Amino acid sequence: MSAATTTATAGTGTRRGRTAGRFAEVAQRRGSVVVLVLVVVVASVVFDDFASLRNAENIAVQSSFLAVIALGMTFVIITGGIDLSVGSVFALGGVVTAWASQYGTLAALGVPLALCGGIGLVNGLLVTRVRMAPFIVTLASLLFARGLLLALSDGGQTTYLVPDGTALTVLGRGSVLGLPWPVVVVVGLYALGALVLQRTGYGQTVLAVGGGEDASRLMGLAVDRTKLLAYTSSGLLAGFAGTMSTARSGAGVTIVGVGLELTAISAVVIGGTLLTGGAGSTGGTLAGVVLLGVIANIINQVGSLDSSYQLVVNGAFLVAVVVVQTLLARRQSP
Repeated sequence: MSAATTTATAGTGTRRGRTAGRFAEVAQRRGSVVVLVLVVVVASVVFDDFASLRNAENIAVQSSFLAVIALGMTFVIITGGIDLSVGSVFALGGVVTAWASQYGTLAALGVPLALCGGIGLVNGLLVTRVRMAPFIVTLASLLFARGLLLALSDGGQTTYLVPDGTALTVLGRGSVLGLPWPVVVVVGLYALGALVLQRTGYGQTVLAVGGGEDASRLMGLAVDRTKLLAYTSSGLLAGFAGTMSTARSGAGVTIVGVGLELTAISAVVIGGTLLTGGAGSTGGTLAGVVLLGVIANIINQVGSLDSSYQLVVNGAFLVAVVVVQTLLARRQSP
């Protein structure tokens, strides 16, 4: 074989490798959108009521609370961390909102945000200053938040109600231009999240920290501040999701949010964010949230299946996505 032939063959192999790598990268980032479209098309054909506007609105509203939580979780996971406290912080935010609503709308909005944002801030300080493992820190916060909400509600015996006619109920039950307020809020938050992640120095630092914390420090990036803001935002958004949930239901329910942190993590990972950090997008997370919402709705459409099957399907999706991500990461490696 001549030298020219060998060079041409090597060049072809290199181009094929680059093409395969680009395809693997696109599949990792956009795979959740493709799966979502396929599931929606199939469900629309199989179930008569699935494609109705009323059902679409129901899916959007039911998914909105998880979407707000998952947005904060996205930034935490991209930095290479984890936040196990969001489910309990979500429930705490809801209970505190209902309790504070007796003192006015401003108190009902401000008190839970301050409390839940403070929990996120403490998580971030322990992770960045004390160098504790995020798993342990946020697990402790999970227990703290759940215990605090039980103490506020007399062990779950007291359910605080939001007074009728307050401005707070508009956040949960009102609409603008025909769209429910929770959906409008999610659209606005995700647009802002995408802007921050893709178009700001902070977002680029988030990606850099997840890709390599030591290298980021050597580059002079504000690693600790970046992670601190990520955990604070996660707690703040989880509390705000609880506020929206209470505004819609009209009561601070203590039993909600159990296991919600795992569902949020599943949505983020299904959306293409790597558990190892360094790669992810808010759009992918939103697709993952909607996909889980569509699956739950399909299970309800079947009728003969109970909600436990949703956990089975979510777990199967998560395992499949992690396996595919691992294989795609290998294809992207030189």
